[in-house]
Amino acid sequence: MLVFVLFNALPGDPARLMLGQRADKQAIQIINKDLGLDKPLSIQFVMYVNDLSPISVYNDKDPGSSFYLDTAKYSSYTKLFSVSKNSVLLLKYPYLRRSYQSRRKVIDIIAATLPNTAVLAITAIIFASILGIFLGIIAALMKDSIFDRISVILSVLGLAGPSFFVGLIFAWLFGHVLTKYTGLNTVGNLYTIDDYGNGRYLDLKNLILPALTLGIRPLAIIVQLTRSSMLDVLSQDYIRTAFAKGLKLRKIITKHALKNALNPVVTAISGWFASLIAGAVFVEYIFGWEGIGKEVIEALERYDLPVVMGVVLVTSILFVVINMTVDVIYALLDPRIRLK
Repeated sequence: MLVFVLFNALPGDPARLMLGQRADKQAIQIINKDLGLDKPLSIQFVMYVNDLSPISVYNDKDPGSSFYLDTAKYSSYTKLFSVSKNSVLLLKYPYLRRSYQSRRKVIDIIAATLPNTAVLAITAIIFASILGIFLGIIAALMKDSIFDRISVILSVLGLAGPSFFVGLIFAWLFGHVLTKYTGLNTVGNLYTIDDYGNGRYLDLKNLILPALTLGIRPLAIIVQLTRSSMLDVLSQDYIRTAFAKGLKLRKIITKHALKNALNPVVTAISGWFASLIAGAVFVEYIFGWEGIGKEVIEALERYDLPVVMGVVLVTSILFVVINMTVDVIYALLDPRIRLK
């Protein structure tokens, strides 16, 4: 409901934007009728929810009906039973509608771009998690040392730097000024088209700068959380007992302290991973990464609302699923937590 109200309250005329200079009153009316924009907002909302719902009611007799069953929209569906003379109950995949500009199905656009964003987000969170946990453990073991103080300062700087600003600096410095040493480009995608017409090939070096840019902020959070959580666990009686028994430091950290210190860290990692998928917009745009974020910016520039609305809904679902998965991981990390 929020997504529908938010984007339908925006000023602008999709029909006029689609037609451009060719726009006239009759053509605009035809486009609005095709898109269902000629109907009251309440009817548009019901149509929108009906399209999204996997179980929906459609009219399979009257082509003039607002809820007419258009087989071009739903390539796969199952008729469950009739609910009236002209209406049937369908079981189908959610329909996210079509792009105003390209007329492609929104689900196809998301399917083509989401994997690139997922690769970028996963790479960024792996980089932030491994380095952040390692630095956090070292900072906790070396409390109040120079290394500890420097890690705190760098963490604050990492949080203070907006992704779009850090991305511009990284692209300029490592992709332009130092490019002959780094071999990196200011822009690039996961796949690069071969200049000699031999198709496309995987180009992982283009992943480095956007992943570093996207991973800096979660890295700063993970370092601080790991440090504070480890300090709390290391002050517990059972850890002091383990030291008194003569256990090696490495065994105490890996077998006893780290597992109990990871709960808040896992919370941060899960939250940031979900946020990275949704928040990679500016980073993808700066580095020319062909992901879902870049697609959203271009859709907003063209006032292509079905694409933007579809992306918001899909990323929201991913956010919920990821956080539900974390609840299961909690039970594995901490035996005191039980799922009921």
